[in-house]
Amino acid sequence: MLNELYAIIKDRQAHPQPGSYTNQLLDAGTDAILQKVGEESVEVILAAKGQGHQRLIEETSDLLYHTLVLLVSQGVSLEEIEAELARRHAAPRVK
Repeated sequence: MLNELYAIIKDRQAHPQPGSYTNQLLDAGTDAILQKVGEESVEVILAAKGQGHQRLIEETSDLLYHTLVLLVSQGVSLEEIEAELARRHAAPRVK
């Protein structure tokens, strides 16, 4: 689903849709997107501290969405993120 959502956001960037929240974010620029990522990060923390399982799912979903918007706006692909995670996984562990 993350790949699909990333593709939808990329499509909105290339083909803006009137009334699209994604386009509103992209048009608002990096600072506005960063503000949303920050807000959602705090909401994830609060949810994890006692708002329940479902609330944590909802807030994490919001954070992932806004993070994907940030990645698209900055020209970072999911493949680059996956490659970095794979590199870290393959790196020798220091004890």
